[in-house]
Amino acid sequence: MTLVIDCHGHYTTAPEPHNQWREAQQAAFRSGAPVPPYPDISDDLIRDTIEKNQLRLVRERGADMTIFSPRASAMAHHVGDQEVSRAWAFHCNNLIARVVALYPETFVGVCQLPQSPGADLAASVEELHRCVEQLGFIGCNLNPDPGGGHFRHPPLTDPYWFPIYEAMCALDVPAMIHVSGSCNPGLHATGAYYIAADTIAFMQLLEGDLFARFPTLRFIIPHGGGAVPYHWGRYRGLADMLGKPALASHLMDNVYFDTCVYHQPGINLLAEVIETRNILFGSEMVGAVRGIDPQTGHYFDDTKRYVDALDIGDADRRAIFEGNARRVFPRLDARLKARGL
Repeated sequence: MTLVIDCHGHYTTAPEPHNQWREAQQAAFRSGAPVPPYPDISDDLIRDTIEKNQLRLVRERGADMTIFSPRASAMAHHVGDQEVSRAWAFHCNNLIARVVALYPETFVGVCQLPQSPGADLAASVEELHRCVEQLGFIGCNLNPDPGGGHFRHPPLTDPYWFPIYEAMCALDVPAMIHVSGSCNPGLHATGAYYIAADTIAFMQLLEGDLFARFPTLRFIIPHGGGAVPYHWGRYRGLADMLGKPALASHLMDNVYFDTCVYHQPGINLLAEVIETRNILFGSEMVGAVRGIDPQTGHYFDDTKRYVDALDIGDADRRAIFEGNARRVFPRLDARLKARGL
């Protein structure tokens, strides 16, 4: 049996009281007023938001499990300060934990970190430990640009990031590199900022030597790796020009791409250029692109059908759907083995 594990899901349909509290939190920060208490959200309301959306689509599209995290575009680390981000991440992650508790066979949690421009990563390290050790999460989302589209943070190879890397390695959890909403009017959030950030992150890793220091550190670069697979020759050539080892040994024991690429030719290119061992199935469904492709009659984010159509062997398809996720997320592998899977 092959499980179909979607490595990239967000709670984009979170209950409205949760979203309303966020608006109130931001308003309180701007005015200096006290933040209202977080609302009581019933299990029934959570079920309603999940069963009509993500759970329905998981079942309809033939997946088995989704690695689930808070809505990426709503992390908005550039809003407020460290305490605002800390409280928002706390409640977002608790909501994910409640979804997982209601549907433990379908969802497993990945956490949002309380990053904030100008702050160190102490709060993020603390929240990562809480989510992994207390809530049973298996990874985190790491924003390489908490400023929201201006890229003022140091590159991912800078010692600024080392505290979170040390925690990730100690806990044996990976991070998905994922920016949030854009406050730069020149960068459309999902069409420009996300893809640019994915590409920039890969180049930052290429320029450094991060994995010599952290050999067990693992990153997933989403959205098919941004522009990287399409320009793979450029990056191979740049590695050579910069005196770096070949990409296979320099980065690709630690860096993975997902299949959130919303057309068949893009998935075909990904599978042709990038080794199978570095590709994880992902959809980010009910996310950035929710419509139906008029050329195919199917939803753009129904990415399983693209992987199903690849001209690859069964072993490679099993690796993309299941095996690679279990290797990149060892806590997920342990959980599945405990269920006899």
